[in-house]
Amino acid sequence: MTLPHTPCFTAVFSHHTSTQAQSGQKPYGTQASASTTAPTDVEVRLGDRVFRMLHPGGAERETAVVDGQKQELQGNCLPVLLGCGLGHALGHVLHNTNGPVAVVEKETDLQAITHVLQNLPAEQAQRVTLITSPQPQEALIELTHWQMRNGGMRLLPLALPFYLRLDRAYYGGLQKELTASAKFDFWGKASGPRFVGSSPRVLLLTSKYFLMGELEGACRKLGIEHKLVVLQDDAVARTDFVQQLLEAVISFRPDCCITLNHMGVDVEGVLMDLLARLQLPLASWFVDNPHLIIHLYTRCVSPWTTLFTWDSDNIPSLRAAGFEHVFYLPLGTDPDRFHPSKGVSAPAAWKTDLSFVGNSMVYKVGGRLKNGRFPRALLLTFYAVASEFMESDQRSVADFLKNFQPDAYAHYLQLPDNEAKLAYETAVTWQATRLYRNGCVRRLLPLRPLIVGDAGWKVEFRHESQQPRYMDALSYYHDLPLFYPQSVINFNCTSKQMKGAVNQRVFDVPATGSFVLTDWREQMDQLFEPHEMAFYHVPDEAPDMVRHFLAHPQERQRIVQAARKRVLSCHTWQHRLQTMLERMREVYGTPVARGPVRG
Repeated sequence: MTLPHTPCFTAVFSHHTSTQAQSGQKPYGTQASASTTAPTDVEVRLGDRVFRMLHPGGAERETAVVDGQKQELQGNCLPVLLGCGLGHALGHVLHNTNGPVAVVEKETDLQAITHVLQNLPAEQAQRVTLITSPQPQEALIELTHWQMRNGGMRLLPLALPFYLRLDRAYYGGLQKELTASAKFDFWGKASGPRFVGSSPRVLLLTSKYFLMGELEGACRKLGIEHKLVVLQDDAVARTDFVQQLLEAVISFRPDCCITLNHMGVDVEGVLMDLLARLQLPLASWFVDNPHLIIHLYTRCVSPWTTLFTWDSDNIPSLRAAGFEHVFYLPLGTDPDRFHPSKGVSAPAAWKTDLSFVGNSMVYKVGGRLKNGRFPRALLLTFYAVASEFMESDQRSVADFLKNFQPDAYAHYLQLPDNEAKLAYETAVTWQATRLYRNGCVRRLLPLRPLIVGDAGWKVEFRHESQQPRYMDALSYYHDLPLFYPQSVINFNCTSKQMKGAVNQRVFDVPATGSFVLTDWREQMDQLFEPHEMAFYHVPDEAPDMVRHFLAHPQERQRIVQAARKRVLSCHTWQHRLQTMLERMREVYGTPVARGPVRG
């Protein structure tokens, strides 16, 4: 509501009223604003009305508001002063409580006259949050943020009479809203039974990580109500994220949260504690090696967290780490994005008999070694360790070192913290992947493959007499759906961070109606029948298999048709989301809510 007249404030010293202030003029004089002396009263002109901040009643007019709520102030609450006044009420609140206090006063001119906050002792000033939003709804949002930062306790409004006379629509409206909030049991409203409906409601904790877009699309296709809470990369934004989360819990009433690779989960465990208090389950889907991530989160083990991993080999070790609920959830594909029709618009230069898409890992390994600042003892053995890890069946770098490289393991244990250990494990894994990819692709050079990736490949093969064709890296979303159908054979060799699992390409390529030749992985048997996938067991088999399938197009086509049929019926992102939500319902749902996910 807009006031019919602009209020003009005048400082009153020793009960003397300045005659300079008139309606429409500056609400205070230069001399008054420059002084830090607190006036004894403030006079306001509002149209034809003239009234005082304290008179009649004096300081007791402010303190009486606080005295009337002393019993409430002793409980768990967050006091909200509607108006700063001349500081008598504020001082009373600060004296009678130990926690934070909010002051709402949109009349910033008054701050220049009264100097109340300016004159507060430092230890009291740091307890006070001033809110000056000119619109009541904006002020309520700021108060909600402040409330969430301080444990979600109920708000206790303390309205000074002067401000109710000054602008009843604003301050009176806030008083009404906050009085209702004082009766609002935040934690009771935020918690409660989950998965009570036939279709779950999902809160997606999203970031720049590409697969979250796929989950959002799967929610839409399945008709699942969902809401995005966008995470920022920097720690400064984490407070805002927590506020967003709490507000979303109240307004959206989700049955669970979903994140990827523990994005948004802070190392200190604050989010886990918050979700536990809300009794809101979190599904964290690891689409990279969890052991290169999870040991940073030793304080994040919670019964309200369920882990999903794209590699079933990780399940025993994750449970051994203390996570009670761990499930296998492989990768998948978006059949609308990766569709046979997409390839018709591809450039003619992309056509080839044989291609490989992947990073050489040359620069990634070099950067990790440079930035890791590992001790000399670990650097001296690094390449030998990585080579042996590549050949071994061990899934974990730490376990491999412990079992087969005791000297290196001793130096690894002496690294200063978990972050340093993680950096070393990642470097070993990347170098093992580099060696494996190099060996696989090198065997194909006589067939002159088209290599799509970074410039490191030219470094790797610079001395080879038989040179492949090179192409710069392509966009996953825009280019690869067009590129895969241009290759008679799409060659695949899996990263060494997943020695038993399959990667994205074995789903994406068949979805486009194209042929993929991949290395065999144990978990492939859970996903495809033998006639649905072409695979080699060791790199030496790959060249002859490429020649065979180039010469037998009908056999290729039978495999492509079978693989695509399997992918469409079992391996889309909708299937993965359905499986995830069914598991979450089994763990956290009430008995009456058990049932299939709608869609």
